[in-house]
Amino acid sequence: MYQVLAITGYKPHEIGIFNEQHDQLPFLKKALSKKITQLKEEFDIKWIITSGQPGVELWAAEAAIELKSSYPDLKVATLAPFHNQDERFQEAVKTLYEFVWDHSDYRDYITKRPYDNPAQLRSKNEFIVEKSDASLVLYDSETEGTPKFFLNYALKKQHQKTYPIFYLTPDDLEEMIRDQLDDETWN
Repeated sequence: MYQVLAITGYKPHEIGIFNEQHDQLPFLKKALSKKITQLKEEFDIKWIITSGQPGVELWAAEAAIELKSSYPDLKVATLAPFHNQDERFQEAVKTLYEFVWDHSDYRDYITKRPYDNPAQLRSKNEFIVEKSDASLVLYDSETEGTPKFFLNYALKKQHQKTYPIFYLTPDDLEEMIRDQLDDETWN
């Protein structure tokens, strides 16, 4: 049904994660993996697309790469908005970006040059929405942040044709964390 799923969400600082050792990060990564698995099984998703930006996009791409052992037909595409996107990333984020880039089944640059203006980021959102059949967004309408720019294009496409937008909310994350902690307590 939906062959290509775009995934986006908050940057780390927008959700209070300031390093890769944050105690909530394993739960967030597990929640992303669980949601990707659910959508893969329900809709037979073949491709996951992100732009490889820090935060939800890199963590989701990492989760999708790990899921390829269970779902060999699942492919990952990284469509960076511009060349050298990672040059200003912190070292741990740069390492994750390189891992995702190296393990993506398809990788390319949407604009074929280094960053030179904000229009490249707008183009990235529009391009990825156009290349996908559905999207998964970690988003809370009470805390807009950068996902709102992607959602502008996704909602526009949704009004023109069938384009499901699946949400993962902070409440969903809290529930998954509680469930996981309960499971660990009983096991």
